[in-house]
Amino acid sequence: MAGRGLVGGVGRLKGVGGAGVVLGGVHGGAAALTALALGWTLWHGLAEPGIALAFGALITVGELARRGGRETPGDREPAPLGSAGALAYALLGQNAGSATTHGVLQIIAVVVAAALVGTVPHVALGRGPALDHVSRRVLSVGFAAVCFQPLYNSGKLGDWIGHGPYYAGFLALILVLTALCDAVLAAAMARARTRWPYGPLLRDELRALLGVGSAICATGAVMALGVAVAGLWALPVFSVPLLLTQLSFRRIAAVRTTYRQTITSLARSTEIAGYTPHGHARRVAALSCAVGRELGLAEPDLTVLEYAALMHDIGQLSLVDPVPAGATAPLPAVEQRRIALLGGAVVRQTGVPPEVAVVVERQADPYREQPLTARIVRTVNAYDDLVGGTGTGTGRLGGSLDALEQLRLGTGHDYQPAVVEALARVLSRGLTQSPPG
Repeated sequence: MAGRGLVGGVGRLKGVGGAGVVLGGVHGGAAALTALALGWTLWHGLAEPGIALAFGALITVGELARRGGRETPGDREPAPLGSAGALAYALLGQNAGSATTHGVLQIIAVVVAAALVGTVPHVALGRGPALDHVSRRVLSVGFAAVCFQPLYNSGKLGDWIGHGPYYAGFLALILVLTALCDAVLAAAMARARTRWPYGPLLRDELRALLGVGSAICATGAVMALGVAVAGLWALPVFSVPLLLTQLSFRRIAAVRTTYRQTITSLARSTEIAGYTPHGHARRVAALSCAVGRELGLAEPDLTVLEYAALMHDIGQLSLVDPVPAGATAPLPAVEQRRIALLGGAVVRQTGVPPEVAVVVERQADPYREQPLTARIVRTVNAYDDLVGGTGTGTGRLGGSLDALEQLRLGTGHDYQPAVVEALARVLSRGLTQSPPG
């Protein structure tokens, strides 16, 4: 047991060291590029200050309108208008038919300066953007500018493809490559920070590109092409649709937050009534989400898993006498299924997706008959019951190792071995991500 603890400690140190190298490299690279761009621009001055001011104002407005607070699942871009404006400036080659002369370093300097101005109010309210997001913005805009500006300013782009349909296609290609690189970078940074599996993180990032990501890329390309023909008056015209979409996303985010808070409050009813220990539902939800990520569940499945884990004990409200300590794992299988079915009936009345009620209803079935989300809830619930809510130390079986050993003994019928081992890996790394809310 001591050997396992030593190995686990060494593994955690290596994980922390690897995370520090990745995040430090990304942040350091973005900081160095920003310093170089600002220094070069201050030394040489702004080329075409009117254009720089117009795009800077657009990026600032986009940052001012950004969503504050916590991002929701599948929501990777809190300031889509600012991102679209930054990409449009990076891909700008003409202004009303006249060639522009700004370069890569000025683009980065203007984007960073405008973003900083736009984030001042959010920082004052304690909800400024994360450093990861800022670093990604700098690197992605720099990548797009490097791919476009040297070719355009040297005249090679015009010689190769001209200014017809192929020119628009070339801009689209750069934006697709930029979006893909940003998704790869975002997944790598999330992997370094959370140590969740890289594949599912990258898949979620790529899936997010099909939503607001595609709108950002399309708006950036249209802005660059519009300014090339009609001048700077094209900026407000093409920014209005994305700005209205951004405001709509803020309302959707508020509705989702209220929805999650309502479910969390409903889940606490068993604690208030004295049927389950304090914090049991949130512990099970947090650990279930971490195990789900370890097993590669997508964001929609994680949302269902979170809601089901929060409300998995709601059926206990139908009991005349509370179960001792709220622990349903030691109960007979028939009683567990009865409580689960009663809980599912209650969940169906709350308006949550039907998949949530299915997980609650089937959490007491043999694991081979359950969906994966129900297997996770059953395993994590049993673990929390066995450790008495302590997570690591003084539960009724003597702690996490004894609880995991007990779960492994039940893998023939009650618990899926892969889920138990995923739970063990999560616990060894301390990854109990709290559910949003």
